[in-house]
Amino acid sequence: MNIMDFNVKKLAADAGTFLSRAVQFTEEKLGQAEKTELDAHLENLLSKAECTKIWTEKIMKQTEVLLQPNPNARIEEFVYEKLDRKAPSRINNPELLGQYMIDAGTEFGPGTAYGNALIKCGETQKRIGTADRELIQTSALNFLTPLRNFIEGDYKTIAKERKLLQNKRLDLDAAKTRLKKAKAAETRASQLNSARLEGDNNMVNFSYMLNFLHVKWLKSEQELRITQSEFDRQAEITRLLLEGISSTHAHHLRCLNDFVEAQMTYYAQCYQYMLDLQKQLGSFPSSYCNNNQTSVAPVPSASSNVIGSSALSSTSGLVIASPTNLIELKECSGSRKARVLYDYDAANSSELSLLADEVITVFSVVGMDSDWLMGERGNQKGRVPITYLELLN
Repeated sequence: MNIMDFNVKKLAADAGTFLSRAVQFTEEKLGQAEKTELDAHLENLLSKAECTKIWTEKIMKQTEVLLQPNPNARIEEFVYEKLDRKAPSRINNPELLGQYMIDAGTEFGPGTAYGNALIKCGETQKRIGTADRELIQTSALNFLTPLRNFIEGDYKTIAKERKLLQNKRLDLDAAKTRLKKAKAAETRASQLNSARLEGDNNMVNFSYMLNFLHVKWLKSEQELRITQSEFDRQAEITRLLLEGISSTHAHHLRCLNDFVEAQMTYYAQCYQYMLDLQKQLGSFPSSYCNNNQTSVAPVPSASSNVIGSSALSSTSGLVIASPTNLIELKECSGSRKARVLYDYDAANSSELSLLADEVITVFSVVGMDSDWLMGERGNQKGRVPITYLELLN
């Protein structure tokens, strides 16, 4: 019975507090009550936290779209994550394309030019698919997970404390309003009491009312001190949490570096895979060509696309650095003249910076990486990337 009475009293007190907050909030919106403003520093922290939350959500969602463009696959992964179960492994698009190419090349015959090329392309596509899978796993672990933890963890705590701060402010302002009304009522009663004659029979009643209002005023003043103390304490708790946003930004910066590094590794792998594939396709002997063809057209590299069709059409005195020509140059012990296709900034002291359209001397060095040559311009020497060059006859 006592427990039930206690629950009823607590429920009634909670209902009264809720009603008091609702009245205060409504009067503030209507401009009929004063509102305690937060200090500028706390307001800036609240704005910074809200901005961080909004942009973190947008970046996180768009990164998920980038890594997994299929919305149905994203929904499936989300469901498995909520069920705390591992999503089944599925073949991705590059792997599926690679398997189709390998199957087609096997069907056409590995001894034919087209069949052999399809098999080699298929193997490269499957390697790209594996690299894509590694990119998704690494990015999810090092980038998406920390961002999601902030949204679902730290910011939820901040939002909870912010709501408590809002409630404490409403309680404080309601207490201020009650104290203001109590003071005004006591003042009016005191004025009426002083106007009464000493022999008036209502003197006792006015004295009783005056004492009652005075007690009410003292109670309101005590309530104000309590609500002010609770508001100040909650403001301090909220401020300490919000100041952690700077640490969150620093942590997300490290996660962003990890994401960029994962992308850099992925694109470097893809570039190397396609460069190797280009060399293999460009080294096919002319006997593989059809009867109505005289030679195999070299496949332009990703870098040579920058120079456009003008470089491809200028065949007089120039030899574009196709895989076959580069292999011949690497095997040649002498030096050759080469024209630079576009600017290149050296990454370190072992490399040579290049300017577009300048002519330099290049030669191979035993043991050097297959994608680089040694370049010479006057007294300057350094490594230069092969794909930035046009060889001159």
